[in-house]
Amino acid sequence: MSNNIITIQDPRNQQNRRTFTFDHAFWSHSGFVRNSHGLFVPGEDGGRYADQVSVFEGLGQGVLENALQGYNATLLAYGQTGSGKSYSMLGYGPNKGLVPTLCDRLFQFIRTNQDSRQCQVFFSMLEIYNEQVIDLLSRGSRSPGGLRVREDQQRGFYVEGLRRVPSDSAAQVEQLMEQGTRTRTTAATHMNSNSSRSHMLIILQLKQIFSKECITKQSNINLVDLAGSERQRSSGSEVDRLKEGTAINLSLTTLGNVISALAEAALGKKVVHIPYRDSILTKLLQSALGGNSRTVMIATLSPADICYEESLSTLRYAERAKRIQNRAVVNEGPTERLVKELKAENAKLLLRLSRLDQEGRRTDEETKELRRLLTHNELQIRAIQTLWEQRLQEALKDWEAQYTTITQERTMMQMYPYMLNVNEDPQLSGVIKLFIQDGEWDVGLADSSPRSISIRGLGIQEKHAIFSNQQRKVTVTPLSGSKVTVNGVTTSEKTDLHHLDRLILGSNSTYLFIGFPSERAGEDWARYDYDYFQSELAAAEGIHLHSLSVCLFLSAGSVQPDPSLLAVFYDYIRLMPMVTEANQMSQELNKGVEFKLEIKNLAMSDSKGHDLEKETAVRVTCVESKQVWMWSKAKFINRKFLMEEMYQQQAGGVSGGVVVGEADLPPLPRDRDPFWDPLEPLHLGSAHLWLQSLPFRIHVEEQVEVVGPEGSEEAILQTQLIPCSPTGLPLGEDDILIDPTELVGKRLDFQLVLDQCCGLRWLKDARNRGVQIGFQMFDCPQPLYTPAVWHNVNPVLEYRVQFTALKTSPELLNYLQSSALVLELWGLQEGCSDLVSGLDGVRMTPEGSIIIDKASTPENTVSSDLSSSLHALHQDMEQLRVTNAALRKENSVLREQLSASARHGADGGRGRQERRGSLRTSCDADFARALKVFYHSMTSVRGQLQRLRRHRPSEEEDLLGLRLFVDEHSRLLKDFGEQLEQSVFTLKQDVAAIVRRKREKSGIWSER
Repeated sequence: MSNNIITIQDPRNQQNRRTFTFDHAFWSHSGFVRNSHGLFVPGEDGGRYADQVSVFEGLGQGVLENALQGYNATLLAYGQTGSGKSYSMLGYGPNKGLVPTLCDRLFQFIRTNQDSRQCQVFFSMLEIYNEQVIDLLSRGSRSPGGLRVREDQQRGFYVEGLRRVPSDSAAQVEQLMEQGTRTRTTAATHMNSNSSRSHMLIILQLKQIFSKECITKQSNINLVDLAGSERQRSSGSEVDRLKEGTAINLSLTTLGNVISALAEAALGKKVVHIPYRDSILTKLLQSALGGNSRTVMIATLSPADICYEESLSTLRYAERAKRIQNRAVVNEGPTERLVKELKAENAKLLLRLSRLDQEGRRTDEETKELRRLLTHNELQIRAIQTLWEQRLQEALKDWEAQYTTITQERTMMQMYPYMLNVNEDPQLSGVIKLFIQDGEWDVGLADSSPRSISIRGLGIQEKHAIFSNQQRKVTVTPLSGSKVTVNGVTTSEKTDLHHLDRLILGSNSTYLFIGFPSERAGEDWARYDYDYFQSELAAAEGIHLHSLSVCLFLSAGSVQPDPSLLAVFYDYIRLMPMVTEANQMSQELNKGVEFKLEIKNLAMSDSKGHDLEKETAVRVTCVESKQVWMWSKAKFINRKFLMEEMYQQQAGGVSGGVVVGEADLPPLPRDRDPFWDPLEPLHLGSAHLWLQSLPFRIHVEEQVEVVGPEGSEEAILQTQLIPCSPTGLPLGEDDILIDPTELVGKRLDFQLVLDQCCGLRWLKDARNRGVQIGFQMFDCPQPLYTPAVWHNVNPVLEYRVQFTALKTSPELLNYLQSSALVLELWGLQEGCSDLVSGLDGVRMTPEGSIIIDKASTPENTVSSDLSSSLHALHQDMEQLRVTNAALRKENSVLREQLSASARHGADGGRGRQERRGSLRTSCDADFARALKVFYHSMTSVRGQLQRLRRHRPSEEEDLLGLRLFVDEHSRLLKDFGEQLEQSVFTLKQDVAAIVRRKREKSGIWSER
């Protein structure tokens, strides 16, 4: 980042760099220190760190000046979750963000200029979640469908019934923001919503009345904290049948479409339609995006390399937005002129009444009409003059009541222990405090008892747990059927609570326990954030960075951890609460579906033996039928939001975790049920069949282990690699090659045989299942699959396929020497289709063998074109004629030389040559046999090495268990070393024996 230029570099390709230019660019990731007041300031003079004051001077000051001039002003914060949107807008602690700083400066200006104008400020705060508008300042009960958005010819789109609170100080606005945040936190807990997927709008309406000029200027300041902009990337070509971007994602998707359309219009392109009406958010921001407003967009970025795609998407989004051009106008209104006109009209009416009295022509009807007009005008004048004062007085009363509540809360904080809520959104953490006063307290949904603490959320029972505060000792006792987790461990017994213990009630209601005031020693509570809770839960399940690093070290033998490991770990802890909530919703809606997080490819590698990229996935199991699905992270997140919609629709009938009146609800069609999916083949694991024997033309029979995504043994596969003739006859020992490079340019035929699959784990849970094996050899365009076999734990496959390389290329030879054939085990279930081998683009020999290594095989040879073959034969015949003539000349010369030699010398030399040829043939055969024995022994050694890599201790092991593991590991290492030494020793002995026999025979023949 330099000046206003931002350069982003692809971490996977250092040459791929993109540059963007904007009006401002602020760096706030590093280069700062905290001063004595808790403010983050640049670490050195002239440093590039931009503090909150710098950001406000660059952006917020312009927004404030535009509003004071009478323009509508909008400030949008856009970016992925965790990149700093909320921090920039609201701030944290003493580091105030744009919104509170703007309010401070606004009321400072009002106090300074109160002689020249009268200012009125109205504050509103709302949230848009799932296309529903929620008033965060509402004092009444929430309407089920949220507030309605209306359209007026003068006002445009507006929220009907949204509370507008008059404010006359920055402190009052700050208090209203705290109230809105508290409402937002409670609503997120009750409705099981995700704050990172909701938009928050703060609306400040500024009204400036200039008495002398008889002019009123009115401005709307929209401060918008948009939902996280990250896009879930689905793996491969997977497409969810239930489209992503339902009501949850609709607002952001539509916002992007609106900005794109406006950007094209700004470039002079013809735009037929701008989709403002497609979402609630774009309706409310219509004037801000393409109308009467001066708008600033903040695009926040994360510097982490794992966020490269999201950061690049955000930059492109902002680049399109900066092309939009609005034409804002000053909003003036003649309010004071209206008051004067009403007063003048009243004076005329009074004068007319007096004249009618003097002339004696007054009638009762005229008098009544005139007095009605007088009364109406006076009411209008009084309403205009007193409305602001009345509203302000009402707001001050509310503020005083809230201030009393806050004062009482602060007093109790110094007297009792309490539970402090922890939310995924840091802005919503620390808002709710549940005080545990002396005695016993029932915690749960019920609030009828005077000694009850009411909490709501997924998995919370009517009476969930009993908290006891006796003799300065606090305990929690879970009640039957309730779930309570303390410091990552689920408990069902009475448990003592200590200062800064972490509690999770139900599925995901997270609280930090704050002990008695005497136990608080000024610790930093900020470290116990939402990720800390989830990391603690993951560690209890055996998933943490250390264990994953150990696993990868044992599987890959590398000291460096996989670069995708950190991203997978954070994905895992981010998905953990979502999986817990999905399980709870499934239970309460009687869906009979269980969700479980898994890490894909944790112990799997590609054909070269390199670790595959790790991914998080969710295993979905139907408890009754044992049917299994595997969902990607993106698919599960989309389904989770759809589950929330379904759950919220039935929330009115849910009480205490039991669905009431569900029979009255229309059943949801199965194809629209987010808990269901059509059955598909399931990838169970893979085995590696190394191909080094083929370049030597050695026949190999091998049992390979099918390893699951998490390193579990799924099956044993009996395989064969058989070098053969073009007709499929196996080659013998005489055909074994000592030097594999002799294959280059020659034909190679071999067969892959899959005999049997033994010990299938997949069929141990349910016998109504089947399996297939899939693989892809070298440059075959499509994978091949064995026929499906069903209902057998040890199925016989009897699958045989032959491959042919007409002219072996160096690339194929390198592939055979350094790669393995990955055999993928696929699980089938009743109702799902078999996998079919794709033969498109596959070429075959007349014998029915599949041709590989096509790059070195001419098309005319493959198709056996007769004309090309004849042409080649003619060329060969001409070359043979030339060679034959040369050989005849050479033979005649040799014949003349032989006639001059002695007859006995010629005979002796001929005998020695024959014996040397016999010796060479015998040595080659001995070498081939020794090489075959060594290869088979090394296959066994490789299997032992794979078992050693997968051997790792359990997370629950105690010290004694770890010692036993070390002993077992040492034994396996010893066995591995002995096998390796024995294999090498045997090869050395065989080679030495071959050399010794060769020397002995050579010596004997030499003596003869």
